[in-house]
Amino acid sequence: MHLRNIHRYGYDLAKLVVSHPSLGPHIIESPTGAATIDFSRASSILEFNTALLKHHYNVRYWRLPAGSLYPPIPGRADYIHHIADLVGKGKKKGLDIGCGASAIYPILGHAIYKYQMVGSDVDDKSIEHARDNTLKNDAIEIRHQTDRSSILKGIIKAGEQFDFIMCNPPFFSSAEEAAKENLKKQRKLGTHEESRNFAGMAHELWCNGGEALFVKRLIKESADFKNQVEWFTSLLSRKQHIKKLEKQATKLNAQIRIIPMQTGNKESRILAWRFSNEANN
Repeated sequence: MHLRNIHRYGYDLAKLVVSHPSLGPHIIESPTGAATIDFSRASSILEFNTALLKHHYNVRYWRLPAGSLYPPIPGRADYIHHIADLVGKGKKKGLDIGCGASAIYPILGHAIYKYQMVGSDVDDKSIEHARDNTLKNDAIEIRHQTDRSSILKGIIKAGEQFDFIMCNPPFFSSAEEAAKENLKKQRKLGTHEESRNFAGMAHELWCNGGEALFVKRLIKESADFKNQVEWFTSLLSRKQHIKKLEKQATKLNAQIRIIPMQTGNKESRILAWRFSNEANN
């Protein structure tokens, strides 16, 4: 994890339960006798993350609809810390593409660095819950992307400036691929439950072409907003996609940076690009 990520030092479950008593019934004993969470159960993941938000980030209200993606807070915080390495702290403005019902990146961006955040999504239900989760936070705005053929167009307003854009695109290219990967993950966790431990609705988990095609579309569209955004970024879960996406960004004369990320045993990376300093002056 990032050096500034407070979760790299582990979790005090007793203190988390004090902050969020609903976590208590989800604490189990590990084979070594230590207290832990059953990470194979979606309900346990939800209560654990809710406790983290309350205890560490002073988020008093956070609700998710049944079946939505339960975002792991430590990994989401890591992305925010790497963003800060790119653009700095303080009065910065960011856009999270595909904020989902949780609006977790806008919430953490403001909680950790006081960023002014905008979140966008294509799903009506996700927009409704994201607005509910950020209702009392004037530093966060949720915008509905009504044109599914566009990512930035219709979201970034004329003359509007952003210090960064972030995106955690759907990993999978089909529902079948998502189900197959979930089964493999459940077997590793020692369970055969059919539900995903982190849950997730269809538009959150997969899209035609998976993350590679989505980020390719984002890179192509980003050129139209190069004078309004300092850094464009996206998570990439699969290393094999890097070269092809780097090549596309290079063709558009973008400067590229690859930022490695690791949370636990999960390795990923951030693809970051911009279109020269003078374009943003």
